[in-house]
Amino acid sequence: MTELASWKVYQGASNKPDNFDEFWDEKIKLVNNYQFEFELIEKKLPSRVAHFYHLWFKTIDGAKIHAQLIVPKNLNQKYPAIIQFHGYHCDSGDWVDKIGIVAEGNVVLALDCRGQGGLSQDNTETSGMTLKGLIVRGIDEGYGNLYYVRKFMDLMSATKILANFDFVDETNISAQGASQGGGLAIACAALSSLIKKVTATYPFLSDYRKAYELGAEESAFEELPYWFQFKDPLHQKEDCFFNQLEYIDIQNLAPKIRAEVIWILGCKDTVVPPITQMAAYYKIQSKKTLYVLPEYGHEYLPKIRDWLRENQ
Repeated sequence: MTELASWKVYQGASNKPDNFDEFWDEKIKLVNNYQFEFELIEKKLPSRVAHFYHLWFKTIDGAKIHAQLIVPKNLNQKYPAIIQFHGYHCDSGDWVDKIGIVAEGNVVLALDCRGQGGLSQDNTETSGMTLKGLIVRGIDEGYGNLYYVRKFMDLMSATKILANFDFVDETNISAQGASQGGGLAIACAALSSLIKKVTATYPFLSDYRKAYELGAEESAFEELPYWFQFKDPLHQKEDCFFNQLEYIDIQNLAPKIRAEVIWILGCKDTVVPPITQMAAYYKIQSKKTLYVLPEYGHEYLPKIRDWLRENQ
């Protein structure tokens, strides 16, 4: 636990752009003022407690985004809602995994990230790299074209759509996810005031400069050295490269969060180094709690969810 003590004084390697808040405030305004078109298609699965739907919606940039929507069978009230985000390159998972949550009286929306393992479309146009990694996708055109700028707007859009269903209690919406999903949950809470509680497990997408400095080849940040290897081997564009990634670094979004945050990590995580996570955690100004499992890494973390269930 000596590492944890040193992490507490670490402030991150970020150079937050002067126009960062202005940039994201404008994106928030765009989403808030946009009237989304969406479609619900029933998914036939047997269940005593839940109905299942494909939710499709079109984003501001025209991409067609998919989510699983699972609701209680008897919609006779407003229900708390949970929006779930998945890990890097994956999808929203099996429908039946959410039945227990719905049986407890919740609505679940599980979002497929655009262009990853699920059904959502990515329409990012770029002349740059498309082969390895989404952090760098679109960077050749400037930070406004970054994949994760669009992805973060998808989070806000999905949350707005979810809150507008008449069976959802818009005052009681939570976000949760692990790895990339954890990073997206943090970003969603920062950008949407509708999120009241976040559970983030070893969140990705924080402190890109530090991740690169640590040697990212064996981590989830491997696309950073890959970009330099093939696009800028002399590092002539290094400052410009990292300055653009500041706009999608969740440590810069963290101060905007007003929701309660539960943050879970394993000290031996080599996929998303804990120090990169702490760069974001210590910038959160709302109510927050950190749970650390010293013997675990980027893997299944036992006991913690049972403990949280018993003690909250």
